[in-house]
Amino acid sequence: MTTDADDRIAAGVTALSERAEERAGDEFTRAAWLSLADPRPTEDRSPFDDDDRGWVGEGLRWLVVAAAAYRAAGRDARASRRGVEGIAVARDLQSSFSNPAQRACLDEFIADYRVVAGMDDADAAYRTAEDAYGAAADAVDDPQRLATSPLFRAATQPIQQVARGPANGEIAVEWDDLHGADPSDPGAFLARRAAFKRQRFPSLLARVVDAGRLAAPRGTTEYGNDSFRCPDCGSTDVNWTAGVTLCLRCSAPMERA
Repeated sequence: MTTDADDRIAAGVTALSERAEERAGDEFTRAAWLSLADPRPTEDRSPFDDDDRGWVGEGLRWLVVAAAAYRAAGRDARASRRGVEGIAVARDLQSSFSNPAQRACLDEFIADYRVVAGMDDADAAYRTAEDAYGAAADAVDDPQRLATSPLFRAATQPIQQVARGPANGEIAVEWDDLHGADPSDPGAFLARRAAFKRQRFPSLLARVVDAGRLAAPRGTTEYGNDSFRCPDCGSTDVNWTAGVTLCLRCSAPMERA
């Protein structure tokens, strides 16, 4: 089922492919608001439910991406407002989750918002998230399952999208980068997420801002598909994402060869 939020995400991805980052920020903002209001339409779920999967994370994700798009467009004031919104929502939702590791993930989101909004104290915010993950360790039975839940996936996807541009469209932030080596130590396993972002997210975003371009999110990909060719860079590597067929390398719309 395609939702209104899906339509706005597709519009945002299309805007990125057209090098219209400000319009992309607008569309991703609309996607975020729709997702926050109705995080799981098929289940009539409230965003204020204590949800062990954390479907509300999708809305939080798109606010981060919206702010990153505005930064790439040079619209720093609007990016700052998205960051303020995101921090307020994440803090509010912390009172809904009984799982302390999920609340720590919201601390991680808060730090992400500080980065994409160009705010001070992102470093301290990530350290707060690291400490919160450590304190939540005893409440985590299966850290790998938790790390693949919708809330945690949503918190990994913005940095992965931001990193694609400087990496020529490739996956530049892997699972192993974001998580510790030993799942039997849940606190350290999850705290690695915040530690990695603290070290890398600001510099990755700075490169995107300097380039003035945010890559589209990575979807289903194929290398060397001779049925398509990028009119901008000549690549035949394809990225199918949000219903749009794009160049894997530069996110331009692909043309049939």
